Amino acid sequence: MERCVGGDMHPSYRILMGPGPSNVHYRVYQAMSNPVIGYLDPQILACMDEIREMLRNVFQTKNQATLAISATGSSGMETSYVNFVEPGDVVVIGVNGFFADRMTQVAARCGANVIRVEEEWGKRIEPEKMIKALKEHPEARICGLVHGETSTGVRQPLEEIGAYCKRTDTLLVVDAVTTLGGYDVKVDEWGIDVCYGSSQKCLSVPPGLSPITVSSKAMDVLRSRTTKVQSFYLDLILLEKYWGEERVYHHTAPVSMFYAMREGLRIVFEEGLEARFRRHEMLGDRLKMELEGLGFKLFAQEGYRLSMLTSVVLPERVDDAKIRSRLLNEYNIEVGGGLGWLKGKIWRVGLMGEACRVRNIHCLMGALGEILS
Repeated sequence: MERCVGGDMHPSYRILMGPGPSNVHYRVYQAMSNPVIGYLDPQILACMDEIREMLRNVFQTKNQATLAISATGSSGMETSYVNFVEPGDVVVIGVNGFFADRMTQVAARCGANVIRVEEEWGKRIEPEKMIKALKEHPEARICGLVHGETSTGVRQPLEEIGAYCKRTDTLLVVDAVTTLGGYDVKVDEWGIDVCYGSSQKCLSVPPGLSPITVSSKAMDVLRSRTTKVQSFYLDLILLEKYWGEERVYHHTAPVSMFYAMREGLRIVFEEGLEARFRRHEMLGDRLKMELEGLGFKLFAQEGYRLSMLTSVVLPERVDDAKIRSRLLNEYNIEVGGGLGWLKGKIWRVGLMGEACRVRNIHCLMGALGEILS
């Protein structure tokens, strides 16, 4: 007989105050325990329809092509480039952090000629700077930006750039992985053509789905491609046939994650978007004030700081790895360290979705007070 290795697994409960994932509401876990059914069962198709409609409301869009990719947030980025970039296309990307840089790597793997508009990490990219680059490259297929840069805690303004792209053939592609469900993402009003997010941050659903919405302008570009989309799994034409009225089989959908997304979105709308945004803003401001009181310095540019992710420069007396390890192992609190050249220099403290609670701020401040004293 085969032996089970390791026995049962019982992970410790953590207060997740890092850059994601966030804590999950018990109702979402309950929803995931529903029976697995087939990917074309009428019950799961009805569930998908509900998810689509609620995602449209979160994205603040009327886009028909709105769905959830069956993979984590990075798949939304891949989907946004493999579908709309053909070899040789010019792509202009604003780069002011780790995930913006990843955008350039994904675009390059699609064969794009990438034009990087660089800005110092921790600062927003001036809209005029992006628009200047777009004017210099009117043939650009895509203008890519990260709305909430997870590596630095900076919020990128999109309105002016979106208004410019509306008047051109260039598609505005936006990474809303960190902001979706915790801050306004006005896809239609801001002129965003492709916008993707993730299940595990401000939506407080386990990692595994990447919501995405695509404008009719972008879908026309996709249909006019001269080459096939290089990824079968992420081909939006095929995915839309599964999520839309045709219901053509594409892949074995993660139905338990669909249950989770449906319930997570129901919780979002029970609270209301505006109330949810206010909660993140109010508690984000409080967390910043409390951390400053302990000697941490805010890293992101003033006026453009994310509410759901606070980046702080460590005081000299704080040993990054040692203190984060103590927070995790002694107090069950997770906070995030820096990425790239910011490793060891900053923390990224999240207040996302279910984790955005005043009690969690109290827990963190109390633990840091004990450790640092």
